Amino acid sequence: MSEAVRLQKIIAQAGIVSRRKAEELIAEGRVQVNGQTVTELGTKADPERDHIRVDGKLLHGAQQHRYLMLNKPKGYVTTASDPEGRPTVMKFVERTGVRVFPVGRLDYQSEGLLLMTNDGELANALTRAAAKVEKVYLVKISGKPDAAGLDQLRSGIMIERGKPGSREGRVMTSPATIKLMRDAENPWYEVTLVEGRNREIRKMFEEIGHHVEKIRRVGYGPLVLDVTPGEVRELSLDEVEALRKAARPKSGKTAVAKPKAAQRSKTPKRSTAPPGKKRPPRKSDRSSRPVHRKAAD
Repeated sequence: MSEAVRLQKIIAQAGIVSRRKAEELIAEGRVQVNGQTVTELGTKADPERDHIRVDGKLLHGAQQHRYLMLNKPKGYVTTASDPEGRPTVMKFVERTGVRVFPVGRLDYQSEGLLLMTNDGELANALTRAAAKVEKVYLVKISGKPDAAGLDQLRSGIMIERGKPGSREGRVMTSPATIKLMRDAENPWYEVTLVEGRNREIRKMFEEIGHHVEKIRRVGYGPLVLDVTPGEVRELSLDEVEALRKAARPKSGKTAVAKPKAAQRSKTPKRSTAPPGKKRPPRKSDRSSRPVHRKAAD
């Protein structure tokens, strides 16, 4: 007989949603165990003996974990479905035949690196505040911010909490790393964050009087964007292992179980070349995978 485990963990391991989303499904009364609706978090079940249904569909056990990198184009939402009928990022993974979900979010107008997986444990660990996983963005700004404004962003600045118009109050952002990448009338900056609040970068620059024209995420923890817009690739075992390490909280405790991914290759190093300049090629570089770290015009 297998050991009873928490329902949210069983659902996440089945590759349906992340562990956090599974908790929401339980609280909303959308999960049944042996015909009985369960709404209490912490409820345990035996995945081999109990019949567990989510929205009426029977779970069929844990799936092999898969890990994908997508270069999300702008004009897509990072959800499985959208009530407004907008196109979603699921379009790009349908052809792979893999059932995965996005980890974190890029807003509708933003583009760049998006991690997608059916490993709910890893997804939950990466999005925990304690993990402080670095996300790196190239950001084009309308007008030139002054030094005092940029220092405010680096130290942390008060922004509106939640979605625009939600009236949820204001919150202080965590310190950010900001580097000038291309000096122009509308300059490009590299912005590194360790949190993922709703439209955070846009709100930060608006607080110092500047509109954000473009956002492209080029790094997520150890991952570096190396596929063209709309393209998807599978992560290597080394990349997944590096993500596991990045997901560990400061205490050093392991946050996730060892993944089941297959292929092994070295994690690519993040380029330090400024926009408009290319670093000398290395022998280990793959000619078919250019690193999309150069700022666009």
